[in-house]
Amino acid sequence: MPFRIAKSFVVESGHLLTKHPGACRFPHGHSRTVEIVVAADELDENDMVCDFKALKTAATDVIDRYDHAFALNTADPRFTEFRTAYGDRVLGFVKTDPTSEVLARELFCELRAQLAAAAADAEFPVNHRVRLERVRVSETASTWAEYWE
Repeated sequence: MPFRIAKSFVVESGHLLTKHPGACRFPHGHSRTVEIVVAADELDENDMVCDFKALKTAATDVIDRYDHAFALNTADPRFTEFRTAYGDRVLGFVKTDPTSEVLARELFCELRAQLAAAAADAEFPVNHRVRLERVRVSETASTWAEYWE
């Protein structure tokens, strides 16, 4: 039976949903909670899945990319204008609306790669047996989307 741990992060971000028929088609923002769950079948030599600090260290660069950023479908006619004006703080989603579901999947893929690379971290390594189990993105206090493989 595997052991699991989770680490949550809060990011302030904005988006608009070009395909949405209602108010979500207008620019708006959220205080999003991103929860990362990792698992291992056995505990490490410190009796942990991994150190929470190791998980935080491995995830920080990925999570920080989304903080105070604006996510936008690249098919939006204003995408180039926004990207030119605000640079890398405008996150492009190729012909896809940046819904919570899409954000959860994107974060999952980015975090999986980052956790694999964290095995080489000298101070806070993440054991290669640790696997990313799921990513949950909460858009409000009562709504969330999850992605796992």
